[in-house]
Amino acid sequence: MVVVGAGPAGLFAAWQLAEHGAKVVLIERGKPVETRARDFGLFRGRAILNPESNICFGEGGAGTYSDGKLTCRTKDPLRRLVLERLVEVGAPARILVDAKPHIGTNLLFGVLKNLRARLLDRGVDIRFQTRVERLVVQDGRITGVETTAGRIDATRVVLATGHSARDTYEALLSQGVPMEAKPFAVGVRAEHPQALIDEAQYNLRGPRPDTLPPADYRLAHTTDAGRGVYSFCMCPGGMIVPTATEPEMVVVNGMSSARRSGPFANSGVVAQVELADLVREGFGEGPLAGVEFQRALERKAFEAGGRDYKAPAMLASDLAAGRFRPVLAPTRFRPGLVPEDLRNVLPGFVVGSLQQALQRFDKMLRGYASAEANLIAVESRTSSPVRIPRDPNTREVPGFSGLFVAGEGPGYAGGIMSAALDGLHTGHAVLLALNATT
Repeated sequence: MVVVGAGPAGLFAAWQLAEHGAKVVLIERGKPVETRARDFGLFRGRAILNPESNICFGEGGAGTYSDGKLTCRTKDPLRRLVLERLVEVGAPARILVDAKPHIGTNLLFGVLKNLRARLLDRGVDIRFQTRVERLVVQDGRITGVETTAGRIDATRVVLATGHSARDTYEALLSQGVPMEAKPFAVGVRAEHPQALIDEAQYNLRGPRPDTLPPADYRLAHTTDAGRGVYSFCMCPGGMIVPTATEPEMVVVNGMSSARRSGPFANSGVVAQVELADLVREGFGEGPLAGVEFQRALERKAFEAGGRDYKAPAMLASDLAAGRFRPVLAPTRFRPGLVPEDLRNVLPGFVVGSLQQALQRFDKMLRGYASAEANLIAVESRTSSPVRIPRDPNTREVPGFSGLFVAGEGPGYAGGIMSAALDGLHTGHAVLLALNATT
């Protein structure tokens, strides 16, 4: 049994399988959290990108460098089980009772190391720096995987590869694995002083008292054209981080520590991208049209930022007003920001949607579209732009017996909690398949 990817879906699928006696090999293209953190530091501090070890690739997946948010809109009864298992491996017990549970990036490192030890105790063979290159298929049945470290034989494979494993999806498509484009969202990261958000949300006229947590927000607007625009992955007291996985591309995301004590708040502000938008923008109708759309935006952001991984940015007040001035508000972003008119970076339908939404958000949350806020491009990894079809009951991929998919990358989750839940359910489906053959 091979599980591909050590993000939330892969880790919880491996845990579920190993607890019930399955022999599991868990492979991850990136590094363990200890050495992965050094690579992230090199990229953020010196703009040295490691395409195999970064914000998205490595132990814990993209969720390692986030707020550690464990909120989820699903009513899945296994939510409690996920939280309990995280507490077992060192997460703070408050996540069992908090309305909006989160762990924090700094605490996630220890949680992941303890989870790794738990999996090793259960006999899981964990192999880092091992990337899947091809499936091994015989007569429509999975017999193993070819990796950068050699072949691994297996009659069952769970793909939990995350939303940024673009080369993996290209390889799967070349082997005939069914795949289709799906809607997603792109936009910017909004960076505000945390004090501004506190004052607006708590109606303060001075500093936030210690008895109140740093304020967060969730904003949404439907444009006159019917397009949804919404805040995404809001990080109180956090910082914006570079998230590229491929050379000469600029992508941003947000993270914060357990205490959320930084001076800035940040959130994605993104507009929906429909399949018709991809066709109109010249990317066609193919399964990877969304991937190519993302890449094109990320390359433009790289060029606009000066080709050294600085990110292009402009004032929220300017975009809301439909103008540009080459000035920016204070920021914590590294490698740094370059003033740029984002109307030259983002597609017109995204810019128009963001402009209308910012005007609305400024009425909902005082000062949101002010000159105290930066908008930083480009936030393009909100969710996977592809979906790999699977049987709703067995979770197997049609035409590939023994191949299962789980989590955010194949299009079945959107965050740490939903990905972990999908991993649990997929692990259960694999156990049922194994029992049916014995």
